[in-house]
Amino acid sequence: MQITTLCYIEQDGKYLMLHRTKKKHDINENKWIGVGGHAEGTEGPEECLLREVKEETGLTLTSYRFRALITFVSDQQEPEMMCLFTADGFTGELITCNEGDLVWVPKEEVPKLPTWEGDAIFLKLLLEDEERFFTLRLVYEGDKLVEKSVHLY
Repeated sequence: MQITTLCYIEQDGKYLMLHRTKKKHDINENKWIGVGGHAEGTEGPEECLLREVKEETGLTLTSYRFRALITFVSDQQEPEMMCLFTADGFTGELITCNEGDLVWVPKEEVPKLPTWEGDAIFLKLLLEDEERFFTLRLVYEGDKLVEKSVHLY
């Protein structure tokens, strides 16, 4: 099972979103997601988070929270366990991302963006309660969500 991270960076009531438009054969093509990626070698979630955010945005996180653990099961790829974070502190300036366009989007607009069905579920949970930790299991057949289970803590 692969380990990944995803982060929604917050500033002034907005999330930094990545519109995936630049990579060839991208499973996330034309979708809007947070920033993050796959753990490398022996990286833990925090090391992966900090490296991926720096690589994709140019920002160095100074304040972040582990918000959820999400298990993805798919008939088309290896299972994935994703560590979901939010961040509200950073230094640096945004760079051009080679995976897509980085855009600050008002939080209330984020649920209206084209995204994965499962992403819409965890985004809603993040937006409804900024304190609660949760786990989520998402099962996909192709790009269709066929099963979900949520546990709130």
